[in-house]
Amino acid sequence: MKRHATGSNEPDSNKRQNHALSFAKVFDGRKQPIRGLWARNGRYYSQMTVENPITGIKKVRRVPLVDKDGKAAQTASQAVAELKRLQTHRADNTLRTLERTAKFGDYAKHYLEYLSSGQGAKKPGTVQKERTILGRWTDAIGQLRLDQIRRVHVNRFIEGRLKAVDKDGNPKVCGRTINLDVIGLRVVLKRALSDGLIQRLPTEGLRPFKTSTPKRPLFATADLDRLCNAAFETKQDKASKAVPVTENAQQFVDYVKLMAYCGARRNEALALRWQDVDFERGQITIGATGDTKNRSARVVDFNPKLRAHLEDMASRLAPDSQWVFPSPQRGDQDISAKTFRESLTMVRTRANMPTFNFHDCRHHFVSMCVMSGIDFMTIAAWVGHKDGGVLIGKVYGHLANEHRKAMAERVSFEPTIVSKEQAA
Repeated sequence: MKRHATGSNEPDSNKRQNHALSFAKVFDGRKQPIRGLWARNGRYYSQMTVENPITGIKKVRRVPLVDKDGKAAQTASQAVAELKRLQTHRADNTLRTLERTAKFGDYAKHYLEYLSSGQGAKKPGTVQKERTILGRWTDAIGQLRLDQIRRVHVNRFIEGRLKAVDKDGNPKVCGRTINLDVIGLRVVLKRALSDGLIQRLPTEGLRPFKTSTPKRPLFATADLDRLCNAAFETKQDKASKAVPVTENAQQFVDYVKLMAYCGARRNEALALRWQDVDFERGQITIGATGDTKNRSARVVDFNPKLRAHLEDMASRLAPDSQWVFPSPQRGDQDISAKTFRESLTMVRTRANMPTFNFHDCRHHFVSMCVMSGIDFMTIAAWVGHKDGGVLIGKVYGHLANEHRKAMAERVSFEPTIVSKEQAA
């Protein structure tokens, strides 16, 4: 050997080492090489051609052979068994991802960027809620790779949420909030599942907490009248002067009555334009631009109260605005009102109705329709339910029963005297 030559067991440090040369074929009992099975440093590897689930590009890879519990194969026979299992999964298209998956925090970030770009079908408010939920999950499991997330991590997160209490020792969150947290996680992991990055959901079979939704009180027509009358009342300010309860009393009352007479949601009502009101056909189109909860427009037929109210509003409409509820601070711009939340807070205090919310107007409309004997399918079409009235029956069915019982009390089997004029 020459003076400057390097021995075969001492690789030149100036050259890049070829790690592939350290892999050795594995032989069976007859000294025959086992196809696809390699060994290096005491570990067994499978050489397989796998397809990237996202790009579709096929690539030859050496995959460490481990069992279902993640333990490395210790003997050649165990390695052969795991090799056959991988080959079976590949043939059945159930092979786990062999690439390094993204960390949950990075994947959730890309998911939210996708939604924020407008490509998703979710509204900005929904995206913001998911951002908050995924932020909590990122703090808990953000450093874990997608295929490393297990049920134990989900359970640990839930336990932490349950243990959190405020300064008075009361739980900070309820079961419904935790259910929403799990739903937020599941949405992202379902996307990872469809991308082929994971094989199953760690939330599979996880039962949600049982929750009870408080029964929403039914505000009668007299209650709504009391609320509207309170908006026009005055109160004493700091200088002992009589001032209106709210500066935009008329617009606030128009807003409340419109929702109570057509069942529109609060943001749907704010988005109404006068071109959406068809007096000739007796219809109002809600969500004509697709800006509704389910992104589809719906038509509500006029009832006597709705027609009279819209005609009254039309007699006072602003000539310089297309909106049914134009913003009082619009200036030279034609924009709609953003919210009547501040007015609601002041008016309901004055009317002694502290639990009243704008959604109660929609609840009032549906309740009145049910008690008027309108079929559930028609009501569902008016309020934008896509289930054909199933939810209406579940939530408001008792009102129909009570109404029928009340009508039954009016049935009389006594003889009725009919005048000649009535008979004619």
